[in-house]
Amino acid sequence: MRKIDAAFRLAVFAVLCSAATALAQNPGAVGPAPGPIPPALLAAKAIFISNDGADGGLFPHPFSGDPNRGYDQFFGAMQGSGQYQLVPDPSQADLVVELHLTAPYGPTNANKVNGAADPVPTLRLVIYDRKSHFVLWSLTESIVAANLQKTHDRNFDEAVVNLVSDFEALTHRPPAPGH
Repeated sequence: MRKIDAAFRLAVFAVLCSAATALAQNPGAVGPAPGPIPPALLAAKAIFISNDGADGGLFPHPFSGDPNRGYDQFFGAMQGSGQYQLVPDPSQADLVVELHLTAPYGPTNANKVNGAADPVPTLRLVIYDRKSHFVLWSLTESIVAANLQKTHDRNFDEAVVNLVSDFEALTHRPPAPGH
């Protein structure tokens, strides 16, 4: 038993020494440095908002309105923010942002003991560089499930507001030092 205790103490000591060495080499570090933001996201002035629609089964229940609801609300919020010039043609844009409302299928594993979670409707915003057509970034906001229609609708509205906020925070993030 003493050999196991001594081996365990030695292993813990080695881990603690490694951690102390790592902290001494990089004081104040709390994880990896953030990756770079593509310059096109930070330089964009004009955007085109593309409506990629909504998966079936979400309208009129659990959400009021029609499959264009997410697009209409996102477009209106972006227009109201005044941060970008919204253009009617993708060829006039610096960025193309594509909004899609997904309706995932039911739980893949009904055994909650193993950590399975019920999927929830999600707004997905994919940001493309107009010139190269490459995906620069994507953002998602889940829409919290509810029992009442008005709560479903409020949660939908909140997810759209959060997605706009996430987009604006991303595109107005200052570049990392040294860039």
